[in-house]
Amino acid sequence: MIATLAFYLFATLTIASAIAVIFARNPVHSVLWLIVAFFNAAGLMLLVGAEFIAMLVVIVYVGAVAVLFLFVVMMLDIDFASLRSGFTRNLPFGIIIALVLLAGMIVALSAWKAGAALSGHAIPAATTPNIVALGQLLYSRYLFAFELAGLILLVAMIGAIVLTHRSRRDTRPQKVWKQVDRRPGDAVKNLDPAVGEGMKL
Repeated sequence: MIATLAFYLFATLTIASAIAVIFARNPVHSVLWLIVAFFNAAGLMLLVGAEFIAMLVVIVYVGAVAVLFLFVVMMLDIDFASLRSGFTRNLPFGIIIALVLLAGMIVALSAWKAGAALSGHAIPAATTPNIVALGQLLYSRYLFAFELAGLILLVAMIGAIVLTHRSRRDTRPQKVWKQVDRRPGDAVKNLDPAVGEGMKL
């Protein structure tokens, strides 16, 4: 029963926060709603016993992707003074959202520890942890596909480096060795012009 309620709670919050991401007028609010959606998706992963995927969602998407989105938003022309002016007014709403997230994670953890599946039946006890089973399967049956994916990523990385650092003829790159070998006598000339002659270029 608790697993079913937790599922509908997380699913509803995920859909609602995803809709809020789209319809929010402020980009910062959109990123914050996206973080809420990620947390609820992690709760759904905990319900089905995939704690490794839930951890990846929180660490990778919330800790990396959402932070990247925030950097992009910070590069935009946004009046943050007006946003900070309403901080005290929106503080109770923020506290409510934080409590809802905390309560949701507690419900998900309790449902996962109870061993309840989405259908209400108990999950059979696993002989090995989820992460250990995933590692054994990844490095045994799917080892070739795993190595092939790593090779494709390596080729893509090398290609990006080659395209970025290719030599161009329409630019004048810095030549450090010529700057180091240059002496003051090659660049500075002491002139003694007569009165009225000035500098001759």
